[in-house]
Amino acid sequence: MTRAITEQPALELLSSESVPMSLVRILSRPYLRTTALLCLASIFRNFFFLQWRSAFLPGRIPVSRADHPLDSRIPFWPCKVDTYIDFVALWVRSLGFLLRKFGNRAQEPVRNFLEEMGGLYAHAADVYRQNLSTTKRPFYIGRPRFLLIHLVDPHLMCVPSLHVLVVTRSYTGFAEMLKSLGEEGRFASQIEELRRDALAITEAVLYIKQHSVNCIPAALYAMSAIDPEHFPPAEAESFISGIFCDAKEPQEGDAAEIRGQILSLYRRFLAESKTGGDWKEPLFNFLKELDKGG
Repeated sequence: MTRAITEQPALELLSSESVPMSLVRILSRPYLRTTALLCLASIFRNFFFLQWRSAFLPGRIPVSRADHPLDSRIPFWPCKVDTYIDFVALWVRSLGFLLRKFGNRAQEPVRNFLEEMGGLYAHAADVYRQNLSTTKRPFYIGRPRFLLIHLVDPHLMCVPSLHVLVVTRSYTGFAEMLKSLGEEGRFASQIEELRRDALAITEAVLYIKQHSVNCIPAALYAMSAIDPEHFPPAEAESFISGIFCDAKEPQEGDAAEIRGQILSLYRRFLAESKTGGDWKEPLFNFLKELDKGG
């Protein structure tokens, strides 16, 4: 007797989703178009405009140095720039995937996500408007994408890292949208793919020296403060445990020390926030400490 062989459907990777087509799917829907454009306006206003205004009119907002000694144990790997650049395409592809799979059913959760992403930039800008921050960044233009980075990013918005805020919101938001559609279990592999990509981008910001070790826990804390339901401390600590866990460099001992520093600082911010007051106060206190050489 021959046994019938049932072919398993090929796994659909989010990374294979077309970014241009995803944008077409979003912007071609009247229900989503205005929200998407408002999201883009928030990104422009709260990142590009605010940062360049501060660069051209220095002195109006204090600028803190956010470097940490552990930064020197992370190699400078220019090859990671492509991963770094992918942080916006990451969530655009996920929205395109949902609209392709579910059509109009996905419009409401996608619209909510776009509103929240625009709000995320506004929340981060609430910190930057009171205290900018920078790190030691090598002037490397050996690859064209580094030239683009230096042209568009004056490097004044390090604490909290918007890259880390965006990628953590990307995978938690994707899971949330699928849950609202009743499809979370069916696409668990895509959620995990997005989470792994978020970890890879978080590592990339350190490899290409766009951020310091200090910037990572600030972003994870901000995410927990802004969206405690979907990024609680347990999820943040699980995410931290995955940073550099499979990397060849930094070496195992250094990677463990880096994770320990990130975890310690994250827990410190969280503990300080529980004393009451604005969620941003722990970050401002930390930046003041850095200015004093603490």
